[in-house]
Amino acid sequence: MSDGRNPESDGPQVRDAVSAPDAEGHPRRTTRRFPRTTADTARPEGGGRAASGAAPAPARQWPMLVVLGTVAAGLLVTALDHFRVGTLLIGAALLGGALLRWLLPGVGMLAVRSRFTDIVTYGVLGLAIVLLALMVQPNPWLEVPFLKDTLHFTVDS
Repeated sequence: MSDGRNPESDGPQVRDAVSAPDAEGHPRRTTRRFPRTTADTARPEGGGRAASGAAPAPARQWPMLVVLGTVAAGLLVTALDHFRVGTLLIGAALLGGALLRWLLPGVGMLAVRSRFTDIVTYGVLGLAIVLLALMVQPNPWLEVPFLKDTLHFTVDS
């Protein structure tokens, strides 16, 4: 059994838990140190194309383009001195990204992490941006009563 073979299997077994076997079953790396550069990584769940491979490149990445386009529109509206509406567009874009990530099986480059992590990240950030845009002064569209009381505890007047 010193030749690295397992009597129950046909091929050689890799003893090093970190290294992976190549086509012949030999470990690619003989050290347990991680490489300086990553040669390959797994695509996130749902990271496949949103359209068939025959479609042009923009059509394959339409979910990401929709989110980025809405964020760009929000930034443009914000630059044109409509801060609240532009920021609401940016928050809505993130909430839309969370919705697309939840509903569609493949969203292309919109998939960064696991489906759950992407949905939570896009959703929490989008909701926070929307709520802050609604509460921004002057003349907030949404008033939260306990926030005014909290301000009185933190600032002496």
